[in-house]
Amino acid sequence: MNKPLRSVKSMTFISAVLLAISACNDDDDVVKQLPSDEESALITHPQPVPANKIMADVKLRVMETTDLHANIMNYNYYQDRSDASVGLVKTASLITAARAEVQNSVLVDNGDLIQGSPLSDYFAKVKGLETNAVHPIYQAMNLLDYDVANIGNHEFNYGLGFLQRAKRDANFPYICANVFIDDQDDDDSNDIAFFTPYIIIDKTVIDNAGLSHSLKIGYIGFVPPQIMQWDKSNLEGIVKAKDIVDMAEYYVPKMQAEGADIIIAIPHSGLVADVRKGGEENASYYLSQVEGIDAILFGHAHRNFPGDSSYDTLAGVDNEKGLINGTAAVMPGYWGKYLGFIDLHLQKYADNSWHVKDSQSVLRAISQQNPDRTITSLVASHAGIIEAVEDEHDEVQAWVSKPFAKISAPINSFFALVQDDPSIQVVTDAQSWYVTSITQGTEYAALPILSVGAPFRAGRGGADDFTDLSMGDVSYGNVADLYIYPNTLKVLQLNGAEIKEWLEMSAGQFNQIIPGGIDQSLINKDFPSYNFDVIDGISYQIDVSQPARYNKGGELINADAQRIIELHYQGQAINPEQDFLVVSNNYRASGGGNFPGITSDKVVIDAPNENRQTVADYLIYMTQENPQNGFDPSADGNWQFSPLAGTVVTFAGSSKDSAQSFANSLNNIDYSHQDDDGYGIYQLTL
Repeated sequence: MNKPLRSVKSMTFISAVLLAISACNDDDDVVKQLPSDEESALITHPQPVPANKIMADVKLRVMETTDLHANIMNYNYYQDRSDASVGLVKTASLITAARAEVQNSVLVDNGDLIQGSPLSDYFAKVKGLETNAVHPIYQAMNLLDYDVANIGNHEFNYGLGFLQRAKRDANFPYICANVFIDDQDDDDSNDIAFFTPYIIIDKTVIDNAGLSHSLKIGYIGFVPPQIMQWDKSNLEGIVKAKDIVDMAEYYVPKMQAEGADIIIAIPHSGLVADVRKGGEENASYYLSQVEGIDAILFGHAHRNFPGDSSYDTLAGVDNEKGLINGTAAVMPGYWGKYLGFIDLHLQKYADNSWHVKDSQSVLRAISQQNPDRTITSLVASHAGIIEAVEDEHDEVQAWVSKPFAKISAPINSFFALVQDDPSIQVVTDAQSWYVTSITQGTEYAALPILSVGAPFRAGRGGADDFTDLSMGDVSYGNVADLYIYPNTLKVLQLNGAEIKEWLEMSAGQFNQIIPGGIDQSLINKDFPSYNFDVIDGISYQIDVSQPARYNKGGELINADAQRIIELHYQGQAINPEQDFLVVSNNYRASGGGNFPGITSDKVVIDAPNENRQTVADYLIYMTQENPQNGFDPSADGNWQFSPLAGTVVTFAGSSKDSAQSFANSLNNIDYSHQDDDGYGIYQLTL
């Protein structure tokens, strides 16, 4: 602790005495200039400084990247073209500029780094990481002076071995406080953290007066505990995950006791304000209520905070200043589209404690969309990153561009949320084809096979986030476009009643529609599009005049609601007790999305194949069966909305010319206009 400061009066007197001595040396007159009793008292009995007296003002900029998903370059490998709206190569220049504007700054990453693009698949599944090779994402990040990084849920997709091998080349530390070694006992008190839970880093900062101070910054990271569902095959029996908030309440006091002056939480977790039940995937709101956390740098939800209008109505949230229950917070989207930072105004008190006086959260974009739908870059590319990953980038471009199959009709996902769709159909057909072959001669051979698919590219990542494959050659990049995740194939045994509930949950994708109404919004934007499962092998209708039976969390909210009607198998009403094999992926089969009754204990075939590789194998097989023109991937129309006379709804889709042309070929969909975010707004007649 600093010694108490003397009063200005006493300091002035002492300085005068010393100056006089210096000027006169041993002059007797100087010796006679003794202090008065009052001045003597001030020297020998200094007054204590109040503990809450402000001793320094410091501005600290805390910068964050998150959900990069291996998008290093401003390039769309799926479409083999530059893309100015994505890429760390652009965000890096924003980082450089943001640093130059302030005296004090730190930089963190919030995970989902090593999976999510063809580049990541190439280095995890094709080329691998040689003994001395550095993963390209770390070749880039190592140039940017990151202070610390957190683990994201997609870090586990390729297995713990690959994760540990890849991140060892990062020249910054990793943290994650809620993943532990599974010691196979029931005693939580002796659990050992798998990663470093938190870190306290000494940072020299300059205050507004130009003076240096040592600031101990504590960082603590978290990952959704649902990793144990989503990557069960990679993690079960090796690690276990605990509640985010519980671990914050356990570790934050420890960090304070170890001297952390401020604490920054880095949860790979979104923002919802439902009643806390424990084990939440999106826990950032609850973290803001943990005593001792000064700032939250969050992610996972692929949204913007502050700014996303969906947060306007959340209690305790300031969507302009960037506060959650008074705690400074920021979430900078995904794929490097934004740099997020919080400008913290810190004050140091006389007792050496630090406090957040004020804050402002900011998002800076790497690009802007113009009225004509073109994208303009707002920042130059980082030359060092271009040079660092140039060879790897070229390798991936060559790899994804090699054709290996052929299709005789286009595949797109323009209207995947409102009608049966070819981009889903090719996936479900591939899965059924594969399971038919592996069940021959087994105890499951007599069971009918149903196949589940969802629209992975239905605009969630922006107005250009749609599949659009022309007829002709198909490359691996196209397959990664159709199935963007490295999921593995799982087969469940379910009865007809369970399948109906699966579809009821999926039908939560839609708002309730009033029959006869005009221009009602059809799509429930809070419901993730990747949870809109289509089940092929049966036929059914969705009655959107009914309320949703389940909410997005899988909770039964309208027990009497029945959106799924006309549910048939081979032309007959489905038997609730009849058993089926249902092909899905490890995410859904292990509980991802909280679909009612869908649990890992119902998995009867734990296939080694990736769903995406199954699609590739199917394309090869079907091309061999149809060598001249390739095969026709068109959707079979096994589901539709129940007709509602005189009812017109609206939805957002692609505004591309090819999407509008596709709409013109349909009887019930009409293009209306383009909205401010670049989406095409369409009218659908039910």
